[in-house]
Formats: sequence, C-alpha cells, structure tokens
Amino acid sequence: MASSVSCTRRRKRRAVPVLVATGVELFHLHRKPHLSQVKEREGGLERERKWALSKKELKCLQSTLMGYIRIQTLNIKGEPHKYDPTFRGPVRKRSCTDVLCCLIFMVVILAYVALGIVAWLHGDPRKVLHPTDSYGLICGQTGTPNAEKPILFYFNILKCANPAILINLQCPTTQMCVSKCPDRFATYNDMQLQHKLNNSYWDYYREFCKPGFNNPNKPVSQVLRDEDCPSMIIPSTPFLQRCLPDFITLNGTLSVANRTRFTDALDTAHSITELQDAVKGITGLVDTKELGIKIVEDYANSWPWILIGLLISLVASLVFILLLRFTAGMLLWVTIITVILLLAYGMWYCSMELSQLKHRPGSNVAIVDIGLQTDLHVYLHLRQTWIIFLVSLGLTEATILFILIFLRRRVRVAIGLLREASIAIGYIMSTLLYPVVTFLLLAVCISYWAITTVFLASSGEAVYKVMSPEANCSYANSTCRPETFNGTNVSKAASCEGSQCTFAFYGGETPYHRYLFLLQLYNLLAFLWLVNFSLALQQCTLAGAFASYYWAQRKPRDIPRFPLLSSLSRALRYHTGSLAFGALILSGVQLARIILEYLEQKLRGMNNAVSRFILCCLKCCFWCLERFIRYMNRNAYIMVAIYGKNFCVSAREAFFLLMRNVLRVAVLDRVTDFLLFLGKLVIAGGVGVVAFFFFTRKIPNMPEDVPPLNYYWVPLLTVVIGSYLIAHGFFNVYAMCVDTLFLCFCEDLERNDGSLEKPFLMSPGLHRILRKSRQPRSSRRQPHFIG
Repeated sequence: MASSVSCTRRRKRRAVPVLVATGVELFHLHRKPHLSQVKEREGGLERERKWALSKKELKCLQSTLMGYIRIQTLNIKGEPHKYDPTFRGPVRKRSCTDVLCCLIFMVVILAYVALGIVAWLHGDPRKVLHPTDSYGLICGQTGTPNAEKPILFYFNILKCANPAILINLQCPTTQMCVSKCPDRFATYNDMQLQHKLNNSYWDYYREFCKPGFNNPNKPVSQVLRDEDCPSMIIPSTPFLQRCLPDFITLNGTLSVANRTRFTDALDTAHSITELQDAVKGITGLVDTKELGIKIVEDYANSWPWILIGLLISLVASLVFILLLRFTAGMLLWVTIITVILLLAYGMWYCSMELSQLKHRPGSNVAIVDIGLQTDLHVYLHLRQTWIIFLVSLGLTEATILFILIFLRRRVRVAIGLLREASIAIGYIMSTLLYPVVTFLLLAVCISYWAITTVFLASSGEAVYKVMSPEANCSYANSTCRPETFNGTNVSKAASCEGSQCTFAFYGGETPYHRYLFLLQLYNLLAFLWLVNFSLALQQCTLAGAFASYYWAQRKPRDIPRFPLLSSLSRALRYHTGSLAFGALILSGVQLARIILEYLEQKLRGMNNAVSRFILCCLKCCFWCLERFIRYMNRNAYIMVAIYGKNFCVSAREAFFLLMRNVLRVAVLDRVTDFLLFLGKLVIAGGVGVVAFFFFTRKIPNMPEDVPPLNYYWVPLLTVVIGSYLIAHGFFNVYAMCVDTLFLCFCEDLERNDGSLEKPFLMSPGLHRILRKSRQPRSSRRQPHFIG
C-alpha cells in the first residue's frame, strides 16, 4: 500500500502527462524500460516524446496498468463470492422474488381457465368429426330433415381455399346436406336453357339447392344474391361424407370429366388448379378421420402389450441407473461400444438392401412421388429410403468416432462427473420419482390446450344477413335467423318487400368471434408458458435438493431430511414469480419461432428469394436465441435454488460464475448430455427392436399372441417414443445433478482454498476431476476436505 502511495506521489511530482498507451508501447516498456516512446496529448495535438523512466517508476506504472486490467476483467466476469463460515448451502431465510411476475402469472392462469369455459360454451367438436350444414344440422343424423342426406355439398367449393377455414374449421360458403353428389358439369344458366326443353334438368339441379326452392325461372343474379342454388355443379365423389371434385389424370394432365377449365353462371373462367387448392383446404381438416379410427382400433387391440413394453423400458432405465451407481465408467464405455457396433451393423444392412434393390423395377421412384402412405412397407421397396438410412447412420457413426478420438479427455471427465452424480442421487433416491410429477403436469397442460384449441376452432357459427331487392330497406345487411325470419317485422315491412334471410359467412359478430384468432394465439402462449414453468419447477426443485447434498459438511449425516420436498416447497412458496419470469422469456421466443414457421408455410409457393432468405436467417437467429436462453435459465434456476434471489440477479451471477470458469465449462460442454443420450438411445432402441419383432410376428412360438393390427407401426412408435421419454425423465435427473454439482464446485473453489481454515466441501474425487490447480504434482499442496 505504501509503495503504491509513494508511486502516486512520485508521479504527481513529475507531472506526467496523460498517456494514451497501446499494445506496441507496452511492449516497448518491457523491452526498453529506460527509454520509451509514448504518445502525449497536449493542446489537442498528438506528438511523440522520449523520456526516461527509472526501474521503480516503470514497475509502478506496470502495476497500475495491471490493476486497471483486473478491474475491467471484474466488470466482465463479476466479483467472486468471499469466504463465509456461516454458509451451509441453500439459504433458509429468503423472501418472495419477482412478485409482480407471479401475480401476472396467476392472472394469466385464471384467464386461461375462463377462456376454456367460454370455448366450451360456444364450441361444438362435432363440427370437426361430422359434416354440418349451414343451419347447424349434422348430415345423416336421425330425427332431423337430414336423416337421409348423409353427404355435405358446398355451393362454391372454390371459397374453401380461404385461410379462414383453418380458424373456423368451416368453409365460408353455403353448405347443404344431399343424398348424392353431382355427376356432371352444369351451371344455373345451362339448367334454365335446358329446362325449357325438359323438366328433368331442373329436377336434377334442384337436389343441390336450398330445401323448398322451386323457381327455375328466377333470374341468375337474384339466385346468386339470395344463394338459393349453386352457380355451378361439378362432377364429384363422396370422400369422408363430403362432395369433392372427381379428379382423374389423363396423359399426365389433371382434369375433372376431361376438362381442365370451366366457367360458372357468371361466365367467369376457372382452372383445375383452383379446384385442387380448394380440395386441399377441405381434406386438410378431415382426411385424417379414417386414419384416426384405425389408429384407435389398433390402440384398443394392443394397449396391454404397449403397457408391457413401457414397463420393460421403466425397469431397464432403473437397472441402468443402479449400474451407473457402482460401475459408471465400465457401463458408459460398454454403451458407447454397443452403439458404435449397432450403427455399423445398420450401415451394413442398408448397403445389402441397396444392392438387392439395384435391379428391381420400380425401386428408383422418389419418395416425393409416392406421397404419404400408411403402409410403411411401400417405402422399404425404394432405394431412396435406404440411401437416407445409410447416410444418417454414417453421419451418426462419424460424429461418435470424432468425439471419441478428439474429445477423449472430455469423455473421461464427463464419465467422472456422472460417477459423482450417481453418488449424490444414491443419497437422495426420491429425486428419481420427481419426473413422474412433471409428466402429470405436462399431460394436464397438453390435454387442456388440445381440448381448448378444438373448442375454439369449432366456435364459428353460420351468420345470416337480410338481403333486400329494395335499396331503401332499413333492415338490409342486418343479422337475422332463418327459422324465425318469416314471423318478424322485416318480412312484413313495405320497404323490404321480397327480403330474404340468406347465409353470409361463418364466424360470428360478437367480440368473442371477432377476436377468435387472437384467442387462439393466447391459448398457444399460455400453453407454452405453463409447459416451460413445469419444466422450470423441476429444474429448480432438483437443483435445491442436490445443492443440499453438496454443501452438507458431513455426508450423509448433515443432509437435511426430505431434501426434495423442502426444495419443492421453497420453489413454490418463494420463487414462483422467478420461475414464471424465466419461462415467459423462453415462451416468447418459442412463439416467435412458431409464427416464423407459419409465415414460411404461407410464403412457400411464392418465388421470392429475398423473403425466403430473410425468414431463414430469422429462424436461425431465434433457434440460437432459444438454445442460449434455455442454457441460461437452467443455470439461473440453480442459483435461485441456492441463494433465493430474483431471476435477473441469479441469471447474472450464474453467467459471471460460468465466465470465471469458462475453461471448465469448455471441458464439461455437452459431453455429459451426449453420454446420457447414448444411454437413452440404447434403452429405447433395445425395447423398440423387441417390439418390432413382436408386432411383425417374427418371434417364433408367439404369432397367436400378437393382436390383429391395421398398422403395426402404431404400437411400435408408441413403445419407442414412450421408452425414450421414460429414459429421458430418469436421465434428466442425472443431467441436472451434474450441472448443479458443477456450479457448486465453482462456488466452493471461490469461497474456500483447501486450507485447514477454509477446507473444501467437495469430495476428493470431484476435486481430482475438475481441480483448479494445473501446477506440477510435486509443487502442489494437499488440499483439505470436509466429510
């Protein structure tokens, strides 16, 4: 301190000017301490000046510069925690954090419940499952006028290409139930001309008009205005109880009844492409009905075997975790070698299949030309399918070998961390059951969101307007009801003579219907927020439990009783707002990504390279942002669980702590996640292989036990995905334990130095894996540990 003071006084006495030092000049200070060139700012001009410095003054100047550099480094990486003899892990005396966000979160949940109730009152899911006419009657329903009319007919099917069909689940045109679909091209003008020769033309055309309409001589303009009849009928075929155009292909050209162009009653020309776009709008909503029925049948026949497969994966995951507790190193190396051998076998099998299909006719057809097929065997007869399999397996194999060859030291460090995590989990076995709680919360959120989405989408109603031939009708364009229109004052008013209550559009005129799209967006945002909050609650709860283990001085005696329940109660009681804050930030980014995906789908048909490039860049940026926020949220929740501070402070301290240990973060990196992913892959893949041989009847002596199935891939995919999710739930506990131990280890190194007065709380094994000192072993003093 005295030397620095004297140095300062000495500099003042010599009246050293303001120096603008650069890296080159500092180099000169080291190389030529007695004669240095520096830049001096005097009177707004810069000039070089030579002057001599003594050794003491040079040393003082260097210490000043290094002190300034250290201050700037602390500004970037934060200030480390100091030694505190009273610190014993997760802080017990804490207060509520981010209260405002907690209140907003509660209000959002209440509003979400209210939205579900309103959607339930207005929505009708039967509109999704069954065709419904413009009067709200289901086609083919007994006890109604449509009992013998099971098929839905669209007056103007071209309007079904409107994007509104995705929101209201209804095509914005008049819809009538009919007994059969039209089988010929005809317009209302054609019918009127032919009706003068033969009444049979009108008898056929009126089947597709409104019930009760029988005036073939009514002018076309009035018929279209009142929507009494369609302007044209098109040869159609019933598909899922809807009349859709009967497309045929002749010489590679798509047509309907040998026509590629046609006109309506107003002589407006249309093309087959317009019809095709309209059909896509309808079939996009209803073409999964038949497939869904078959899938439900498969689930009904195979659900006991699906449960058996999931139980096998549950047992396999538990056995894997128990083996990790005692033989972590050997088990992980065996897993890595097993995955490598399985991938090599898969590559050999794909190459054999490719050689067999090389000369088979029809095997060179592209997958895009085949389209979506429910029979997966169709794809197995294509060479392109096996080429995709071979390339995917080859890239995966190359990635694993690259990691083992060039990152082998990190793999050994990750295996050691997993071994230490196994010890921690062995003391707190209840943490392995917490994923069940998260699974139940996610199941409730997903179910509520799906039900609310269907009810909101089916809330659209048919809106009818008064259409009057008189221009001075005061009731024109007002809302009406067809059932009671004839008894109202509108039909009796002299100024509205000849008025009719005709269909206008689907949706509604209440504020609820006008803002239906915004309500769907709110439904999606609330769903994402609740899902991310459930995941955040799991991370914070597990972090608090594992932090209690780490900071216990004498393990396991000082580990508090019921550490998991204590951590859960602290998270819910004090930090609901902080968890909701972090979840809201992540949900906002996810919602932006979903909107970008929607915009890309809408702009896919446009030949605008600039817009596609901008969307691609935005998607990439938001993907990186989401990954970064996920990583920071995870570490912020660990700091919230330990210190009980608000989200922003915890995120900042976690970031600074990681920056101060950036080399260890690089060593840890994602290698532990990679090893755990291999474990999930082995469990899900092993159970999936057994399920494949079982459901395809390739296991001898068991064909009679296999249930009859429409699609064997339905129970197979269910078992594989379910097995992976089960393994992911258990292995995610390990990943959270590793991250918590790592942050606690970094905190321990900053608080303590391994002396008798400040011993480490880490285990000697963890210190060997991530030791701070890189000095030669001979000069390294032996640290002291507690426990």
